[in-house]
Amino acid sequence: MEPRFDLNANPLGAEIGKRFANTSASIMRSPLPKSLIELVELRASQINGCGYCVDAHAKELAAGGEPAVRINLVAAWREATVFTEAEQAALALAEEGTRMADADHGVSDDTWALVREHFDDDQIAALVYLVAMINAANRLLVITRTKGGSYQPGTFAAAAN
Repeated sequence: MEPRFDLNANPLGAEIGKRFANTSASIMRSPLPKSLIELVELRASQINGCGYCVDAHAKELAAGGEPAVRINLVAAWREATVFTEAEQAALALAEEGTRMADADHGVSDDTWALVREHFDDDQIAALVYLVAMINAANRLLVITRTKGGSYQPGTFAAAAN
């Protein structure tokens, strides 16, 4: 299948996309570790079935030196021993924040307590925006049928500069 629509080729789409990219760049400058950002983005993208973002975030993790075992186990993080408690809290937030329509509680109090235990207020602000932004990006790319496979590591960083 070919992509349905190139948002960046449309003047209004490109204008909105710049603002979207500015928000993402702010998250990247936050005190969250880059690897944690990529793990959260990978997990949400897996849940949402966004091939482009799964490709991009897996490649960014690999390019950043993450071992293959950690990248491969993101989809089953609850059944893995390779993630820290802080990473597990962030992945739980990502899952619950992504699957809000599937649950009657949104983000549970238990997950929120874990996030509060492991992250300061600036990190939490960045995490909340991160989950919202990756879900928005996944929706944009799934709606337009932007396929995975062609992403080159560093593309996002180059676009942010």
